[in-house]
Amino acid sequence: MTNPLGHLSLGQPTQYPDHYDATLLQAVPRQLNREPLGLNAEQLPFTGVDYWNAYEMSWLNQRGLPQVAIVECQVPIVSPNLIESKSFKLYLNSFNESRWDSWQQVQKQLEHDLSDCAGATVKVQLLDLKTASTAGFSDLPGLCIDHVDVAIQQYHYEPQLLRSVNSGTIVEETLHSHLLKSNCLITNQPDWGSVLIRYRGQQVDYAALLQYIVSFRNHNEFHEQCVERIFVDMKQQLQIEQLTVYARYTRRGGLDINPFRSDFETAPRQQRLVRQ
Repeated sequence: MTNPLGHLSLGQPTQYPDHYDATLLQAVPRQLNREPLGLNAEQLPFTGVDYWNAYEMSWLNQRGLPQVAIVECQVPIVSPNLIESKSFKLYLNSFNESRWDSWQQVQKQLEHDLSDCAGATVKVQLLDLKTASTAGFSDLPGLCIDHVDVAIQQYHYEPQLLRSVNSGTIVEETLHSHLLKSNCLITNQPDWGSVLIRYRGQQVDYAALLQYIVSFRNHNEFHEQCVERIFVDMKQQLQIEQLTVYARYTRRGGLDINPFRSDFETAPRQQRLVRQ
């Protein structure tokens, strides 16, 4: 009998590592995307960090007992490379059947390997589930603009949508939206996220900002690149003196990526949103 589900890619063989292998990690030069944005690696207009969280981390202790943890990573934005997310996932899977002496040994190995791939020091923390569970969920601060009464017709990236109210008044405010969606540059899989924007300058038109955020819906770029693009667009299109752009993306393959960029403040402590 013919299998009616035989045409599906679901369940097709995938090669997962059965032993620890740091060579699975693959680097993507950050400058590939920064050059089109006019960004010079030596003089970036922002500071920040890429927060990575891994929820599917496991290994064996020396007695063969599985250990589970949540991994929190901080990748510096001055690193020459991004870490490609699928290779990150496969790399983490390579720990599954390997025996390690201690949690500290695993943490040090993660820091070494991820730093080597990124080209700069990556900070890693392993959290046991009890510790991680105490954090709970948070919401982004500021005004949510998702309920602004606006018609949306543009679902392809369009920076010209941005505009100010032009009231002549300088404001300081924090806005956020949960309607950010972009697509993976390589696989075209959807990436869902929430974005926080904190700024000082001419007041941003909320409807225009929401239209601009939604215009990323069919845009293909990595998470970090989208956030840097939003930062550059807002600085170029609007009269903004100070700016922070911080995105919290939902997890895919057990990983979430959360880029923070600012020209006036430091990255906050991580806050896990309800979709994460």
